[in-house]
Amino acid sequence: MGSSERSKKRVQLWKKAVVQFSLCFVMGFFMGFAPAGKASFFSSNAAALNQSQFSPQPVEMLHLSMTPNDGNGNRTLMAETPVEVPARSREVETAESLQEGEDEPKLVPGRLLIIVTPAGSEDPSRGVLLRRLAYTLRLVPPPLLWIVVEAQTDSSEVSEILRKTGIMYRHLVSKENFTEPAAEMDHQRNLALSHIEHHKLSGIVHFAALSNVYDLRFFDEIRDIEVFGTWPMASLSANRNKVIMEGPVCDSSQVIGWHLKKMNNETETRSPLHISGFSFNSSILWDPERWGRPSSVQDNSQNSIKFVKEVALEDESKLKGIPQEDCSRILLWNLHIPVGTIPRYHQRLTPLDDSRR
Repeated sequence: MGSSERSKKRVQLWKKAVVQFSLCFVMGFFMGFAPAGKASFFSSNAAALNQSQFSPQPVEMLHLSMTPNDGNGNRTLMAETPVEVPARSREVETAESLQEGEDEPKLVPGRLLIIVTPAGSEDPSRGVLLRRLAYTLRLVPPPLLWIVVEAQTDSSEVSEILRKTGIMYRHLVSKENFTEPAAEMDHQRNLALSHIEHHKLSGIVHFAALSNVYDLRFFDEIRDIEVFGTWPMASLSANRNKVIMEGPVCDSSQVIGWHLKKMNNETETRSPLHISGFSFNSSILWDPERWGRPSSVQDNSQNSIKFVKEVALEDESKLKGIPQEDCSRILLWNLHIPVGTIPRYHQRLTPLDDSRR
C-alpha cells in the first residue's frame, strides 16, 4: 500500500508540472503576437520602478577652462563642480553661446626670459655654482633661454654641464684676455647683449650671477616688465655678519628713491642700478626707435650695459618696481664668496698639484 500511494503522488506532481508548463508556453506564444510598441502592465511597472530607484538624475559636468593669471603667461585650471541642469539640452546652450559671439579661451604664450650668466675663469667654484643655478632655472616655467658666456679655455666643464641641464641655452666663448675679473665679467655680458641684438631675440633680459640665490616668484614677476624693471636685493658676504640692502625704494610699484652703497667710505657713489638688480625689454637693443632712441647700441662705444643703464635712469618713471604689490620684499640674494675662498668639500674634489704629489 505504501508504494502505491507514493506512485500516485508522483503522478499528480508530474501532472501539475505539465499543466503549469503548458500554461506558460501558451501565454508566451500569444504574447509574441502582441504589437511591439505597447508594453504589458508588468513590464511598464518594472521599468518605472528601476528608473526611479537606480537611474541618477541628469547631471552635466562643466569642462575645465583655461584662464589667464593676472595678465602674465601662466595659466590656471579652474574646475567647476557638477551642476544639475534643467530640461534644456547642451546643444541648445551651445547654439545660444555661439549666437552671442562668445569665443573659446585661447592660450597666450608667456614672454621669453633671457638669462645672461658670465662664467668667470678665475672662480674655482664655477662648476658647483653653475650647477646650482641650473637646478634653479629648471624650475622656472618656459619659455626661458640661458646664455652662458665664458673665456676661451681648454676645459669642457661648462659645455658638459650645460648639455645635461635640460634647459634651452646658448654657450658663447670670449677670446679676449683680462687681468681684472670685473672687466672680464662686463665684457662677457656685453658679448651676450651683442648676440641678443644681432639675432633680435625678443624677451626680458636679466643678468644672473653664479652667486645669486632666487625666490622662484621672482621670475614670474619680471615677465610682466614692459620696458624696465628694478627690485631691491640683499647682498651677503662670507666673511661679514651683516646684510647690505641695494636697489630702489618704492611706493607700490613706483620708484621714489634708492638704497645707495658707498664705495670705500667715499662720498661718491656708484650707479644705483646693480647689474643683477634690473631687467629690460631686449627690443631696446635692436629696435631703439620703438622706444624713442635715435641710434642703436653699436653707436655707444659698444658698451651695451652702460647704454641700457643710462636709458633707464634718464626717466625713473619708466622703471617698474618689483614686486608690484610690495617693492621692499626681497626675492633675490647675492652671496659674495671671495675668489680665494674654496669650500673644503671642493678642495677634496680638485686634483693635487705637482708640489703636493
